[in-house]
Amino acid sequence: MPAPDRPRQLLLAVDAPSLLHRHHHARAHSDLRDRNGRPAWALHGMLRQILEAIDMFAPDAVIFGLDDRTSSVREELYPAYKAGRAEKHPALVEQLERAGALLDALGLATLTPPGLEADDVNASAATWAQTHDWDCVLVTSDRDSFAHISDHTRVLRLINGGMAASPLLTPRALHAMYGVSPAQYLEFAALRGDSSDNLPGVTGLGEKTVPVLLREMGSMQAVWADIDHCAGQHLVATLDSWSAEHGERRIGAGLLRRLTADGARERYAFNLSLMSGRTDLDLGLTPDVPGTPGLLPLDPLRVSRVVGHLGVESTTALALRVLTEPPASAAG
Repeated sequence: MPAPDRPRQLLLAVDAPSLLHRHHHARAHSDLRDRNGRPAWALHGMLRQILEAIDMFAPDAVIFGLDDRTSSVREELYPAYKAGRAEKHPALVEQLERAGALLDALGLATLTPPGLEADDVNASAATWAQTHDWDCVLVTSDRDSFAHISDHTRVLRLINGGMAASPLLTPRALHAMYGVSPAQYLEFAALRGDSSDNLPGVTGLGEKTVPVLLREMGSMQAVWADIDHCAGQHLVATLDSWSAEHGERRIGAGLLRRLTADGARERYAFNLSLMSGRTDLDLGLTPDVPGTPGLLPLDPLRVSRVVGHLGVESTTALALRVLTEPPASAAG
């Protein structure tokens, strides 16, 4: 008799800086210190939220992406990248720098890709899961991760209100939010722009018109090909047909004019290059080697010592429960 089907194994990939920033601002009033007297409110908030996620999803492995704080490929290409963000508080900087050591000490996997960001680790985690026939949940507040949603990968989009209020995005949910598929999301974002990264979009294109353009034309590759080969005639006819069908004013000529304005295509291509995450990073995950970093369960004594150093008994108890028991896929 064949063995019953077991669930696919699950990788939880976490944008650690995203959580640390959120919890620094949300918990600074607590002034929580570890047993050495160092600021620990952001570290504790990050760890507590991830423990809740592990309790919710029962992953087989967890990897944390960290930003390279010494160099940035994107800033070298675009010095204004993320310009305008407030300067980081020294206590946040200290906790960002200590996060990797805390997670490594627990036995969880971390990756700080040279010149890159946690977003790139998430992108590579989604690709790794697809390649190895695992499922994946990306935990982040960054919207660029939406491009990696698939039948294997979902995104837990962190918003105010904690885990219970954070939506778990699937291809269907993403389409309901933006009117685009995951494969179209980066094209959508590159046209729209991203104010949080200080990336302006193509002038005159926004969240209402871009989904129509992509849905009716299929992709920006098709849009540019139509513009190059027949001056956008098919684009205009297609969009005007959509307008007539939906009782809307014609938008074809106006969109063509904006897409062919000076610098529009270059702006789109530049945004796309900066927004696209690296999908080929070596995560260092070796699921066939028990006890290697990132694989659950973890050693109870190690968990008790490391989490206990933060000085919050309830969090230590939660960590022992969710980090030291076999994941759901190991049952049966």
